[in-house]
Amino acid sequence: MTLLAYIKDKRYFIIFYMVLMLFVSLIMFMNEDQNLARQNMLYTNIVCFFIVCIYIIIGYFYHYKFYQELKNSLHIQKDEIFLSLPKSKRYVQKLYLNQIEEVHVSYTKQLQKLHEEKLDHQDFIVSWIHEVKLPIAASYLLMENSTGKSVDYMVDKLEDEIQKMENYVQQALYYSRIDSFSKDYFISEVFLNQVIKESVKKYAKLFIGKKIHFEMNDKQIYVHSDSKWLSYVVDQIMVNALKYTMDNGQIYCYFEEDDKEKRVIIEDTGVGIKQEDLDRVFEKGFTSSVLRNQAKSTGMGLYLAKQMTRKLNHDITIESKEGRYTKAILHFPKYHTYRDLEI
Repeated sequence: MTLLAYIKDKRYFIIFYMVLMLFVSLIMFMNEDQNLARQNMLYTNIVCFFIVCIYIIIGYFYHYKFYQELKNSLHIQKDEIFLSLPKSKRYVQKLYLNQIEEVHVSYTKQLQKLHEEKLDHQDFIVSWIHEVKLPIAASYLLMENSTGKSVDYMVDKLEDEIQKMENYVQQALYYSRIDSFSKDYFISEVFLNQVIKESVKKYAKLFIGKKIHFEMNDKQIYVHSDSKWLSYVVDQIMVNALKYTMDNGQIYCYFEEDDKEKRVIIEDTGVGIKQEDLDRVFEKGFTSSVLRNQAKSTGMGLYLAKQMTRKLNHDITIESKEGRYTKAILHFPKYHTYRDLEI
């Protein structure tokens, strides 16, 4: 910083000094002895001007090091700018530096978050590509080995592989839209029984193929939610239940209600989840150690389900006992609706 720039920075002080000296000079000029008044005015202005010059020069050299270090820090790499900032000389400089520090910390956290999200996104893409290649390869193998097989058999098998690909595509679609959720939902009264029935119908072939018995009570229950996103959550729970339930198993769906919330429980008689894995089932990319080799999974289904239920102001919890059962419980906080008032 040059001396001229520093003087320019002190312009309001200089203007104040000039106005003050003008006032003092006018007071002195009103003295009856004009010669003495002029002498006093001259001496006072010279001395005060000299003192002010000394003050400005001393102030300039006092702050010179700070301004020079601040200027030099502009040429340092962005990652090291904060470490190279000079120590403050005045309180206002300290406030500015503290503000810069807070901005730097916030920026670093946001940058780290974006970096982690990018890595997660890359991991998901790689995993998704690997998984979606399996039904594609299986489809090619079916076509190459179609000799002697009936058309109905081939259509049935290809339909299974296409459904797997559709599920993976749908998963990628919802994963990509989870951050823009607020722009893509509409809360309304949803008939839960109908959502469950549509999910069962969607995976009817799996139920029939594994001879799994499904049972749901007749209680009708309504909740406030987005039907599209809620259907996806239910589908993920149903897919998991089917995947980890052995042939001739059972899946139950029943509803509970109290003063605070409504609950839908989807319980299967599958292999269950180890107790040490229960706290991790909603982590991104996590797959249970039970039957991990037999059942392929991206580990994204329950993660997405958890994220969606949170954004919908619902919740999802898992209860399980290894080798006996698994319960997926959807929690819906109660709202006062016209239907409730009529009851």
